[in-house]
Amino acid sequence: MPHDASTHSRYPGAIVNAVLDTLTHAAPRPWLIGLSGLQGSGKSTLAGQLVELAARRATGALALSIDDFYFGRAARQRLARDVHPLLATRGVPGTHDVDLLLGTLDALRTATPRRPARVPRFDKGLDTRVAPSRWRSVARKPDFVILEGWCIGVPPQDEAALLKPVNELERDEDRDARWRNWVNAQLARHYVPLWQRLDRLVMLQAPSCAIVARWRDEQERALRRRNAPRALSPAALRRFLMHYERLSRQALKTLPARADLRIVLDEDRRVRRLAAVRQGFG
Repeated sequence: MPHDASTHSRYPGAIVNAVLDTLTHAAPRPWLIGLSGLQGSGKSTLAGQLVELAARRATGALALSIDDFYFGRAARQRLARDVHPLLATRGVPGTHDVDLLLGTLDALRTATPRRPARVPRFDKGLDTRVAPSRWRSVARKPDFVILEGWCIGVPPQDEAALLKPVNELERDEDRDARWRNWVNAQLARHYVPLWQRLDRLVMLQAPSCAIVARWRDEQERALRRRNAPRALSPAALRRFLMHYERLSRQALKTLPARADLRIVLDEDRRVRRLAAVRQGFG
Protein backbone atom coordinates (compact mmCIF):
# COMPACT_ATOMS: atom_id res chain seq x y z
CA MET A 1 0.00 0.00 0.00
CA PRO A 2 1.32 3.50 -0.68
CA HIS A 3 1.35 4.65 2.91
CA ASP A 4 -0.04 3.94 6.33
CA ALA A 5 -3.46 5.50 6.42
CA SER A 6 -4.68 3.76 9.54
CA THR A 7 -6.87 5.92 11.76
CA HIS A 8 -8.80 3.08 13.40
CA SER A 9 -9.69 3.69 17.04
CA ARG A 10 -8.87 1.00 19.55
CA TYR A 11 -11.04 -2.05 19.95
CA PRO A 12 -12.98 -2.36 23.24
CA GLY A 13 -10.98 -4.00 25.99
CA ALA A 14 -13.58 -6.73 26.47
CA ILE A 15 -13.18 -7.77 22.83
CA VAL A 16 -9.38 -7.84 23.03
CA ASN A 17 -9.54 -9.89 26.22
CA ALA A 18 -11.97 -12.34 24.64
CA VAL A 19 -9.82 -12.77 21.53
CA LEU A 20 -6.64 -13.32 23.52
CA ASP A 21 -8.39 -15.76 25.87
CA THR A 22 -9.70 -17.73 22.91
CA LEU A 23 -6.25 -17.92 21.34
CA THR A 24 -4.18 -18.66 24.42
CA HIS A 25 -6.57 -21.20 25.93
CA ALA A 26 -6.49 -23.33 22.79
CA ALA A 27 -4.66 -26.65 22.97
CA PRO A 28 -2.07 -27.01 21.71
CA ARG A 29 -1.21 -23.36 22.24
CA PRO A 30 -0.63 -21.66 18.89
CA TRP A 31 2.68 -19.99 18.11
CA LEU A 32 2.02 -18.37 14.72
CA ILE A 33 -1.37 -16.66 14.47
CA GLY A 34 -2.56 -15.14 11.22
CA LEU A 35 -4.74 -12.02 11.46
CA SER A 36 -6.51 -11.31 8.19
CA GLY A 37 -8.80 -8.42 7.33
CA LEU A 38 -9.60 -6.17 4.41
CA GLN A 39 -8.10 -2.71 4.20
CA GLY A 40 -9.24 -0.35 6.91
CA SER A 41 -10.56 -3.10 9.19
CA GLY A 42 -8.10 -2.35 12.00
CA LYS A 43 -5.67 -5.27 11.75
CA SER A 44 -2.57 -3.49 13.02
CA THR A 45 -4.60 -1.82 15.77
CA LEU A 46 -5.92 -5.14 17.05
CA ALA A 47 -2.54 -6.85 16.72
CA GLY A 48 -0.93 -4.09 18.78
CA GLN A 49 -3.61 -4.33 21.46
CA LEU A 50 -3.20 -8.09 21.69
CA VAL A 51 0.56 -7.71 22.15
CA GLU A 52 0.00 -5.05 24.84
CA LEU A 53 -2.50 -7.21 26.70
CA ALA A 54 -0.26 -10.27 26.47
CA ALA A 55 2.58 -8.27 28.03
CA ARG A 56 0.33 -7.34 30.95
CA ARG A 57 -0.26 -11.06 31.40
CA ALA A 58 3.52 -11.71 31.42
CA THR A 59 3.36 -13.29 27.96
CA GLY A 60 5.84 -12.27 25.28
CA ALA A 61 4.07 -11.66 21.98
CA LEU A 62 5.24 -10.04 18.75
CA ALA A 63 3.23 -8.55 15.89
CA LEU A 64 4.54 -8.74 12.35
CA SER A 65 2.96 -6.98 9.38
CA ILE A 66 3.28 -8.55 5.96
CA ASP A 67 3.67 -4.95 4.73
CA ASP A 68 7.18 -4.86 6.23
CA PHE A 69 8.24 -7.51 3.74
CA TYR A 70 7.38 -5.59 0.58
CA PHE A 71 9.90 -5.41 -2.21
CA GLY A 72 11.13 -1.84 -2.57
CA ARG A 73 10.36 0.44 -5.46
CA ALA A 74 13.41 -0.56 -7.55
CA ALA A 75 12.58 -4.27 -7.33
CA ARG A 76 8.95 -3.64 -8.23
CA GLN A 77 9.96 -1.49 -11.17
CA ARG A 78 11.88 -4.50 -12.47
CA LEU A 79 8.75 -6.62 -12.05
CA ALA A 80 6.75 -3.95 -13.86
CA ARG A 81 9.22 -4.04 -16.73
CA ASP A 82 9.70 -7.80 -16.92
CA VAL A 83 6.23 -9.12 -15.98
CA HIS A 84 3.47 -6.48 -16.02
CA PRO A 85 3.25 -2.70 -15.43
CA LEU A 86 0.64 -3.09 -12.67
CA LEU A 87 3.29 -4.69 -10.45
CA ALA A 88 4.79 -1.27 -9.85
CA THR A 89 2.07 -0.91 -7.20
CA ARG A 90 2.86 -2.83 -4.04
CA GLY A 91 0.33 -4.91 -2.17
CA VAL A 92 -0.71 -7.93 -4.25
CA PRO A 93 0.92 -11.36 -3.90
CA GLY A 94 4.24 -11.31 -5.68
CA THR A 95 5.26 -7.92 -4.29
CA HIS A 96 6.45 -9.33 -0.93
CA ASP A 97 9.76 -11.01 -0.12
CA VAL A 98 8.22 -14.23 1.20
CA ASP A 99 11.61 -15.90 1.62
CA LEU A 100 12.66 -13.08 3.95
CA LEU A 101 9.44 -13.49 5.92
CA LEU A 102 9.92 -17.24 6.26
CA GLY A 103 13.52 -16.71 7.33
CA THR A 104 12.42 -14.15 9.92
CA LEU A 105 9.90 -16.60 11.40
CA ASP A 106 12.60 -19.29 11.57
CA ALA A 107 14.96 -16.88 13.32
CA LEU A 108 12.27 -15.88 15.83
CA ARG A 109 11.69 -19.52 16.76
CA THR A 110 15.34 -19.91 17.74
CA ALA A 111 16.12 -16.39 19.00
CA THR A 112 18.57 -16.08 21.91
CA PRO A 113 20.63 -13.19 23.32
CA ARG A 114 23.65 -14.59 21.50
CA ARG A 115 21.73 -15.10 18.23
CA PRO A 116 18.91 -12.57 18.16
CA ALA A 117 16.38 -12.45 15.36
CA ARG A 118 16.22 -9.32 13.23
CA VAL A 119 12.79 -8.05 12.18
CA PRO A 120 12.64 -6.00 8.96
CA ARG A 121 10.76 -2.73 8.64
CA PHE A 122 9.47 -1.10 5.47
CA ASP A 123 9.39 2.68 5.13
CA LYS A 124 6.25 3.40 3.14
CA GLY A 125 7.11 7.07 2.74
CA LEU A 126 10.41 6.23 1.07
CA ASP A 127 8.94 3.10 -0.54
CA THR A 128 11.86 0.93 0.52
CA ARG A 129 12.95 -1.39 3.29
CA VAL A 130 15.00 0.34 5.96
CA ALA A 131 18.64 -0.62 6.40
CA PRO A 132 19.21 -3.88 8.33
CA SER A 133 21.13 -1.93 10.96
CA ARG A 134 17.79 -0.34 11.93
CA TRP A 135 15.81 -3.57 12.11
CA ARG A 136 14.36 -4.57 15.46
CA SER A 137 16.41 -7.10 17.43
CA VAL A 138 14.53 -9.86 19.28
CA ALA A 139 16.69 -11.72 21.80
CA ARG A 140 14.27 -14.48 22.85
CA LYS A 141 11.63 -16.62 21.20
CA PRO A 142 8.22 -14.94 21.54
CA ASP A 143 5.49 -16.93 23.21
CA PHE A 144 3.46 -16.28 20.09
CA VAL A 145 3.64 -14.22 16.90
CA ILE A 146 0.78 -12.44 15.13
CA LEU A 147 1.21 -12.07 11.37
CA GLU A 148 -1.27 -9.50 10.08
CA GLY A 149 -2.15 -8.45 6.57
CA TRP A 150 -4.97 -7.95 4.12
CA CYS A 151 -4.39 -11.21 2.21
CA ILE A 152 -3.30 -13.53 5.04
CA GLY A 153 -4.73 -17.01 4.52
CA VAL A 154 -6.41 -16.23 1.18
CA PRO A 155 -6.28 -19.20 -1.23
CA PRO A 156 -5.68 -18.87 -4.98
CA GLN A 157 -8.56 -18.85 -7.43
CA ASP A 158 -9.20 -21.50 -10.06
CA GLU A 159 -8.43 -20.69 -13.68
CA ALA A 160 -12.04 -20.14 -14.67
CA ALA A 161 -12.44 -17.41 -12.06
CA LEU A 162 -9.59 -15.44 -13.65
CA LEU A 163 -11.14 -15.15 -17.09
CA LYS A 164 -13.52 -12.26 -16.46
CA PRO A 165 -12.25 -8.89 -15.17
CA VAL A 166 -13.80 -7.73 -11.89
CA ASN A 167 -13.36 -3.98 -12.47
CA GLU A 168 -12.23 -1.29 -14.88
CA LEU A 169 -8.55 -1.64 -13.97
CA GLU A 170 -8.50 -5.29 -14.99
CA ARG A 171 -10.67 -4.63 -18.04
CA ASP A 172 -8.51 -1.78 -19.37
CA GLU A 173 -5.00 -2.50 -18.05
CA ASP A 174 -4.98 -6.31 -17.82
CA ARG A 175 -6.85 -7.18 -20.98
CA ASP A 176 -4.98 -10.45 -21.52
CA ALA A 177 -5.30 -11.41 -17.80
CA ARG A 178 -1.52 -11.73 -17.55
CA TRP A 179 -1.26 -9.69 -14.34
CA ARG A 180 -4.00 -11.47 -12.42
CA ASN A 181 -2.81 -14.89 -13.56
CA TRP A 182 0.73 -14.07 -12.43
CA VAL A 183 -0.48 -12.80 -9.05
CA ASN A 184 -2.60 -15.93 -8.60
CA ALA A 185 0.38 -18.15 -9.46
CA GLN A 186 2.52 -16.33 -6.88
CA LEU A 187 -0.19 -16.83 -4.29
CA ALA A 188 -0.29 -20.57 -4.98
CA ARG A 189 3.46 -21.09 -5.22
CA HIS A 190 4.85 -18.87 -2.47
CA TYR A 191 2.08 -17.75 -0.12
CA VAL A 192 0.14 -20.96 0.44
CA PRO A 193 3.23 -22.62 2.01
CA LEU A 194 3.37 -19.64 4.37
CA TRP A 195 -0.33 -19.99 5.21
CA GLN A 196 0.32 -23.66 5.99
CA ARG A 197 2.62 -22.58 8.81
CA LEU A 198 -0.21 -20.77 10.60
CA ASP A 199 -1.35 -22.47 13.79
CA ARG A 200 -4.48 -20.35 13.92
CA LEU A 201 -6.20 -17.91 11.58
CA VAL A 202 -8.27 -14.98 12.87
CA MET A 203 -10.45 -13.03 10.44
CA LEU A 204 -11.68 -9.49 10.89
CA GLN A 205 -14.78 -10.03 8.78
CA ALA A 206 -16.05 -6.97 6.95
CA PRO A 207 -19.74 -6.87 6.02
CA SER A 208 -18.92 -6.50 2.31
CA CYS A 209 -16.13 -5.73 -0.10
CA ALA A 210 -17.79 -2.42 -0.98
CA ILE A 211 -17.34 -1.07 2.55
CA VAL A 212 -13.57 -0.99 2.07
CA ALA A 213 -13.93 2.08 -0.15
CA ARG A 214 -15.71 3.96 2.63
CA TRP A 215 -13.29 2.84 5.33
CA ARG A 216 -10.27 3.81 3.28
CA ASP A 217 -11.82 7.11 2.23
CA GLU A 218 -12.31 7.96 5.91
CA GLN A 219 -8.62 7.35 6.45
CA GLU A 220 -7.59 9.35 3.39
CA ARG A 221 -9.79 12.28 4.42
CA ALA A 222 -7.95 12.39 7.72
CA LEU A 223 -4.66 12.51 5.85
CA ARG A 224 -5.92 15.22 3.50
CA ARG A 225 -7.00 17.34 6.46
CA ARG A 226 -3.42 17.13 7.73
CA ASN A 227 -2.14 18.04 4.24
CA ALA A 228 -0.20 14.78 4.15
CA PRO A 229 1.85 14.75 0.94
CA ARG A 230 0.91 11.19 -0.03
CA ALA A 231 -2.82 11.45 0.68
CA LEU A 232 -4.92 10.00 -2.13
CA SER A 233 -7.64 11.93 -3.89
CA PRO A 234 -11.01 10.14 -4.21
CA ALA A 235 -10.27 9.28 -7.85
CA ALA A 236 -6.78 7.98 -7.05
CA LEU A 237 -8.13 5.96 -4.14
CA ARG A 238 -10.78 4.36 -6.35
CA ARG A 239 -8.15 3.20 -8.85
CA PHE A 240 -5.82 2.08 -6.07
CA LEU A 241 -8.43 -0.17 -4.47
CA MET A 242 -9.11 -1.91 -7.77
CA HIS A 243 -5.70 -3.59 -7.47
CA TYR A 244 -6.98 -5.54 -4.46
CA GLU A 245 -10.64 -6.04 -5.29
CA ARG A 246 -10.28 -9.51 -6.77
CA LEU A 247 -8.52 -11.03 -3.78
CA SER A 248 -10.60 -9.02 -1.32
CA ARG A 249 -13.68 -10.70 -2.76
CA GLN A 250 -11.89 -14.04 -2.60
CA ALA A 251 -11.12 -13.41 1.08
CA LEU A 252 -14.75 -12.70 1.96
CA LYS A 253 -15.84 -15.76 -0.02
CA THR A 254 -13.37 -18.29 1.39
CA LEU A 255 -11.99 -17.20 4.77
CA PRO A 256 -15.16 -17.46 6.88
CA ALA A 257 -14.96 -21.25 6.48
CA ARG A 258 -11.18 -21.34 6.92
CA ALA A 259 -10.72 -19.05 9.90
CA ASP A 260 -10.52 -20.47 13.40
CA LEU A 261 -11.99 -17.28 14.85
CA ARG A 262 -14.10 -14.67 13.08
CA ILE A 263 -14.49 -11.16 14.47
CA VAL A 264 -17.62 -10.03 12.66
CA LEU A 265 -17.74 -6.27 12.02
CA ASP A 266 -20.58 -3.98 11.04
CA GLU A 267 -20.28 -1.09 8.59
CA ASP A 268 -18.94 1.20 11.35
CA ARG A 269 -16.29 -1.39 12.35
CA ARG A 270 -18.08 -2.23 15.57
CA VAL A 271 -17.76 -5.85 16.64
CA ARG A 272 -21.09 -7.63 16.22
CA ARG A 273 -19.90 -10.98 17.53
CA LEU A 274 -17.00 -13.42 17.88
CA ALA A 275 -17.46 -16.76 16.15
CA ALA A 276 -15.11 -19.67 16.79
CA VAL A 277 -15.17 -21.99 13.77
CA ARG A 278 -12.78 -24.86 14.30
CA GLN A 279 -14.22 -27.72 16.34
CA GLY A 280 -12.73 -27.70 19.82
CA PHE A 281 -11.25 -24.22 19.35
CA GLY A 282 -12.14 -21.70 22.02
